[in-house]
Amino acid sequence: MSNYPKTSALMKRGAEFLGTETAILCGAMSWVSERNLVSAMSNAGGFGVIACGAMTPELLDAEIAATRALTDKPFGVNLITMHPQIFDLIEVCAKHQVGHVVLAGGLPPKGSLDAIKQSGAKVIVFAPTLALAKKQFRSGADALVIEGMEAGGHIGPIATSVLAQEFLPELAEEHLVLVAGGIGRGDMIAAYLEMGAAGVQLGTRFACATESIAHPDFKKAFFRAKARDAEASVQLDPRLPVIPVRALKNKGTVEFTAKQREVALLLDQGSVDMGEAQLRIEHFWAGALRRAVIDGDVENGSLMAGQSVGMVTSEEPVAEIIATLMAESEAALGGR
Repeated sequence: MSNYPKTSALMKRGAEFLGTETAILCGAMSWVSERNLVSAMSNAGGFGVIACGAMTPELLDAEIAATRALTDKPFGVNLITMHPQIFDLIEVCAKHQVGHVVLAGGLPPKGSLDAIKQSGAKVIVFAPTLALAKKQFRSGADALVIEGMEAGGHIGPIATSVLAQEFLPELAEEHLVLVAGGIGRGDMIAAYLEMGAAGVQLGTRFACATESIAHPDFKKAFFRAKARDAEASVQLDPRLPVIPVRALKNKGTVEFTAKQREVALLLDQGSVDMGEAQLRIEHFWAGALRRAVIDGDVENGSLMAGQSVGMVTSEEPVAEIIATLMAESEAALGGR
């Protein structure tokens, strides 16, 4: 990427780790991050990541094969740590020799990191605190994503700018750290790279790319939305520790509150245990998201979006989005 020498120099470690031209990852978005967007991302010099979500091993197997048919460039697979068949999913990734596995949604179950590393794959993890980040690196994680609350979908409680100041000075010299959450422009990418980030992850910015299979009405909702429309869900019951989800406000966000009440009641009655309760919440999101992304039901479905949604105003090809981000970053660095 000789057009962007300063940005490329700062991204060098991340790009070498990913095997890409630019250290720009596309965050794994359920139903959106499938073969089309993932291959477009990797073909354009970024790094696409398949969102396994609630897929069965058979479905993931087919998705990886279909993605491979569309790109010969590296891409990753995102696995949810609470998936009941996580070890079978890891085997599917190993069978296809997927080079990078991203573990999301809580601490990886015992033995999962080793299982992934056995196939020669690199492991990318998330961590909400510095202590947990260090623990994961000690356990064999190869790279870490710090993701702020500005992000779409499942979020933690702290802003990206704060996480970056806390984690990067401590970890960036020895470890690969990628920054995610609320990134909509290249200027911001430049700032995080200068602080020591090896690369960045964006989701919302790519959700409405030309190559994204998201329904036209889903994309229109993004184009209309302002930053403040992307609201975090509220936890109703302290015994039901629901990871908050950021999505555009609609009937679906109201329905989620009702769903929590329903599941909390089942907990009260003792008819479900905590694990089952949390899986029901997860399945609610998977279904609601599918209704919005695939069926275009933008009223009742879940429109998961980050606060950078206000900067998403039109449909553009992935390659153009990446070129814009790189040019903006280069201009910002050039002006220093």
